[in-house]
Amino acid sequence: MLKIENAVERIREILDDENLSQLREVLDDYHSADLADIFSNLKEEERLLCFKNIEEDKAAEMIEYLSPQLQVELLGDIDEETASRIISKLPHDSAADVLGDMEDNESETYLDKLPHKFSEEVRELLTYNEDTAGGIMTPVIMTVNDDMTVKEVLSSIRVQAQEDNMELYYIYVVDKQHHLLGVVSLRKLLTSPINEVIENIMITDIVKLHVDDYQDYIADVFMKYQYNALPVVDLYNRLKGIVTWDDVQDIVEEETTEEIYTSSAISTGNVDEDEILSGSITKAVQARTPWLFITLIGEFVAVHVGHKFEPTLQMLPVIAIFVPLLAGLGGNIGTQSITLMVRGLSTGELTLNSAAKHIMREMSIGLVIGSIFGGLVSLVTWGWRNNIYLGLVVGISMMINMTIATVIGTFAPFALKKFKIDPAVASGPVIATIIDVLGLAVYFTLVTIFLVKLT
Repeated sequence: MLKIENAVERIREILDDENLSQLREVLDDYHSADLADIFSNLKEEERLLCFKNIEEDKAAEMIEYLSPQLQVELLGDIDEETASRIISKLPHDSAADVLGDMEDNESETYLDKLPHKFSEEVRELLTYNEDTAGGIMTPVIMTVNDDMTVKEVLSSIRVQAQEDNMELYYIYVVDKQHHLLGVVSLRKLLTSPINEVIENIMITDIVKLHVDDYQDYIADVFMKYQYNALPVVDLYNRLKGIVTWDDVQDIVEEETTEEIYTSSAISTGNVDEDEILSGSITKAVQARTPWLFITLIGEFVAVHVGHKFEPTLQMLPVIAIFVPLLAGLGGNIGTQSITLMVRGLSTGELTLNSAAKHIMREMSIGLVIGSIFGGLVSLVTWGWRNNIYLGLVVGISMMINMTIATVIGTFAPFALKKFKIDPAVASGPVIATIIDVLGLAVYFTLVTIFLVKLT
């Protein structure tokens, strides 16, 4: 595997020597994926100079591996004619993604310069939501009629696949109106008699996607059926394109990244994910601030709870030192429950119908673990402060807090799922704050009840 740091240093040495012929040779030797990593680590002016010295075919291959931010930056820094030629060498879905990240007037300029057929196909892709099958699919597909023979189909493949540079996984059988009738695998095609009619060997029980299916559903279908590609049809069952396994890899990566950000209370709704890591500070602040404000409100509630018990704190200041202990363990076990539920709901292992069962199960687990840790804390506190009642109060609070945390951590993802909100939101600081507030309330209430014994 290429060491990117060494490659970047090598490129910079060549740039310093201003040896452009050597630069072109070196850049051509790298795999497109490695080249994208190298570009991501170069300075803006270095990237542009390198980009101008890459062959257009290589540039198109590399563009697919770059972040949307760098794609737009590089294409915008070269002349429109060259940029248009590079875009025309991209797969249709990749070209649509690149143009979709540009300003409307800029993308329209490039679309006008692209070959007419390619431009029209890309324009159609841009009409779909980018997170649906219509926005993800590639429209270049191998289609045949059901009355053709295997020999005729093989001849057609040689012509179509070479002309359109298509990804060939399956052969799709359509009628004259382009309605999807069946699918034939390459294996089946190659092992069938050459005079066999396609209608006799095609599969008619087709797993297919609709243009408006969202990407989380698409990923689930691919995971379930394990196909290399799936056809995409419109409302009238007309074949519009295919979604391939590499598209789904991108979907899974995007969904995983979004889930991680959401669980950390980072909003990706109005900010591109790439901008959160490497974009402007303003965009990063915009992504990270909203949920923190909500968390701040929650923490003020926790402060208010503490304020209500201020007389108790004044009479027995020692109880304050156990607050971080209770909050820490309660928050951690709650996060464990949230993580398990969010993961189960995202993979389909858990459903809304099983909510009550899992809430009771996690409550039992929380009670057992809480009793274990509560007992340990009671013994340590009793031995340390020489006060059995203080040990009991802290231990019982620990047990109750950890039990409550598991219940909330289990209930919240199911509740959010019910209201069609991403369950990953539950694992953010907001739920942790709720657990903190309830834990404090339980602890201070018990301290107040046993105050006479504690003093």
